[in-house]
Amino acid sequence: MAYNKRKKAGALVLAAALAMGLLTGCGSNADKATGSAGTESASGEKVFTYGDTTFNAENDESDVNPHRGYSGWACIRYGIGETLFKYSDSMELEPWLAKSYENIDENTWENTLQDNVTFTSGRKMDAQAVKECLDDLIAVHERAAGDLKISNIEADGQKLTITTSEPVPALMNYLSDPYGCIIDMEAGITDDGNVSGTGPYKVTKLETDKGLTLVKNENYWNGTPKLDTIYVKTITDGDTMTMAMQSGELDAAYGLPYASLPLFENDPYTISSCETSRSFFAQMNYSTEALQDDNVRAAIASAIDKDNFTSVLLDGNGTPAVGPFPASFTFGDETVTDETYDPDHAKELLKEAGWTDTDGDGYVDKNGQKLTIRWVTYPSRQELPLLAESVQATMKNIGIDIQVNSTANYQDYLDKGDWDIFAGAFVSAPTGDPEYFFTTHCLDSSTKNRGGYHSDQLEALEQQMAVTFDPTERATLATQMTQTILDDHAFAFASHLKMSMVSGKGVSGLVAHPSDYYEITVDLDKE
Repeated sequence: MAYNKRKKAGALVLAAALAMGLLTGCGSNADKATGSAGTESASGEKVFTYGDTTFNAENDESDVNPHRGYSGWACIRYGIGETLFKYSDSMELEPWLAKSYENIDENTWENTLQDNVTFTSGRKMDAQAVKECLDDLIAVHERAAGDLKISNIEADGQKLTITTSEPVPALMNYLSDPYGCIIDMEAGITDDGNVSGTGPYKVTKLETDKGLTLVKNENYWNGTPKLDTIYVKTITDGDTMTMAMQSGELDAAYGLPYASLPLFENDPYTISSCETSRSFFAQMNYSTEALQDDNVRAAIASAIDKDNFTSVLLDGNGTPAVGPFPASFTFGDETVTDETYDPDHAKELLKEAGWTDTDGDGYVDKNGQKLTIRWVTYPSRQELPLLAESVQATMKNIGIDIQVNSTANYQDYLDKGDWDIFAGAFVSAPTGDPEYFFTTHCLDSSTKNRGGYHSDQLEALEQQMAVTFDPTERATLATQMTQTILDDHAFAFASHLKMSMVSGKGVSGLVAHPSDYYEITVDLDKE
C-alpha cells in the first residue's frame, strides 16, 4: 500500500420526602460523597453537586482507574484524567496532553507532549511518565493490547515514539478512548481505584455505587478550575433524581428520565443536548437452539417497533437505529438496511422455521415446546427496561414469549449462559472511528461478543480495516461490516441516544458532547 511518509493524520470519522432530603443521612460534609447544592462553605468556597446515573459497578465504572474495565469513563467525565488528544464537537482529533503527532511510517507514531503539565501528585508529565502509563495499560486492560498492538515505546523528554507490531490506522483514536487517560504510575493506583491524573479536579473520596468527592487541582495546566469542591452523587432512580433537581439539592444532573425533562425546559434551568453514538441494541446467543435459525432471528428483528420505542417511550429523546452508527456518520444508518417493523412478516418467518401456535394459547410452539426467549438487561440505563417492555409486548403479538430479567447482576446470568438475548447500551464510535464497535462486539476475539457470533466475511473485512488508513475507505468497509452483521441478524439495533444534561440556576459550562465523555471540565462554574 502506498503511504505518504510523515503524513499528518487527522481524525477518522466519526416522592415528597425525598425532595426534602434526597438521601437521608447524606449531608453536606466534605467527608461524605454528597453535598448540598446552592451553598458555599463557611470559607466562601464554591461547592457543586452533580447527580449522575453512571458511576456504579453495574456499568463497569466502579472507580476512576482507566486501566480497569470502563472506569476510564468516570476518570475523563469527572475531570480527573485526560488523554493525549480529545475530540472536537465534530469528532475530529485535537491536541490535549499532546501538542501534535506524526506518522513516521505505518507502524511508527511520534507524539510531542505539552511542556507544562503536572499530575496531581506533583510529578511532571513527560514522555517517560506517559510510557509507564501506557505500558501498564497494555499489560492489564482487557481491550487495550488488542486495540493498540504496541510493540515498543520510546521516551525522550517530551517526545514519545510508539511502534506497533502491525499497522493500526486508528491508533490515536484508540489512545483518545477513556482508557487512554494518562495517570501517574509512580504515584500508583490505590486499593479503592483512585489515581493521580492531569485534570482540573482530583478525587478525595470514592465510594462505588454512591459517588465521589472532587476538589480543584490548584496546579492545573490548562486554566483555573472555577469550583472548589464537587460532589458526584450516583442516583440510579429517575424519580429520586428528578425531585432532587427540583428541590435544589442538585446543581446539575445527567441521566434524568425523559418524562422529567419537560419540567426543566424553562428558567432557571438549562438543558444541553446533542446526538451521540450511544446505541441500544440486543445481541443473540448462538448457543440457544432456536436462535441458531436465521429465520427466528430475523423474525425477532422484524418485531421490534423502533419508531414507537423512540417517539413514545423515549419521548423523542432518541432516533430509531438501523445499525450501530447514527445517520450523521458517513458510515451510519443511511448506508445500510435491516428488517423493518412488520409483525405479519415476522409471523411468516416463524412459520418457515416451523414455529406455529398448535394449541391456541397465543404463543408459537415446535415439537411441543413454546418459543420462550430469556431477555436479560439491566436497569441503570433508563432506556433498557423501557425497551424490554416494548419488546415483550410486540413479541407477544407474533407469538414469542419474552421473559424479561432486568437486573444489576446481569453479568452473572451471562457468565452462566442463562440468557437468550442480551440488551445493553454502548457508545459505538466514541473515538470517531467505526472499527471500535466491531472489535469490541463482533469478532471472534471481541471481549463483548457474548453470543458467540462468527462470520468469515466479517473477519475478512476486519483484516482489511486493520490496515486501511484512508478515512473514505474505512467508511466503506464499515458499511460492509455493518451490513454483514445485519444480514446475519446477529444484533438488533433499537435506537441512538440524544444525550441531555440539566443545569440549575447560575450553572454554566456544562455542555453535552457527542462523544459522551467530557462533563466536568475546567469551564464548569456556578454563580
